[in-house]
Amino acid sequence: MSGKKALFFCAASSSIDPKYNQAAREAVRAACLCGYEIVSGGTIKGTMKVVSDTARECGARVKGVLPRFMDGLEYPALDELVWTDTMADRKEKMREGVCLAVALPGGIGTLDELAETCTLVRLHQLDAKIVIYNVDGFYDILERLFDYYVETGMLDLPTRRKYVFVRTLDEFKAEL
Repeated sequence: MSGKKALFFCAASSSIDPKYNQAAREAVRAACLCGYEIVSGGTIKGTMKVVSDTARECGARVKGVLPRFMDGLEYPALDELVWTDTMADRKEKMREGVCLAVALPGGIGTLDELAETCTLVRLHQLDAKIVIYNVDGFYDILERLFDYYVETGMLDLPTRRKYVFVRTLDEFKAEL
């Protein structure tokens, strides 16, 4: 085991288009084949379950981090389960030791996790690559927003370049 850890931010919803779960499977499989351990929110819900299922199928080590109020929703086959008191603590524990943070299509929780991680990388409080998997244009609006931040001086270009948007599995693999 290499000790490299990839954190996947993703949807808890089970009512999403299947293409997003398929992209998650492919991305997790690619990360596992590159020797990454997989870290996620660790629940049995939505794409989080898909991430854990795929990592287990690939034989990768899987860590899940959940706040205590989600007791009963934990994925049953985690190699490591970390309980936290709050959602803020959850995000902090999820990021511990990761060198790669991947945002798969997800909802407001995914956006929250991604925004905080981008901020921490910007402030040099986290040394991790950020890859935003823009499946079928899901994150087009966010990518335009980040570019607008640069245009208006709200974000410097070197920092913007740290937030890598990829559209295909091959582009994703190139970032591993």
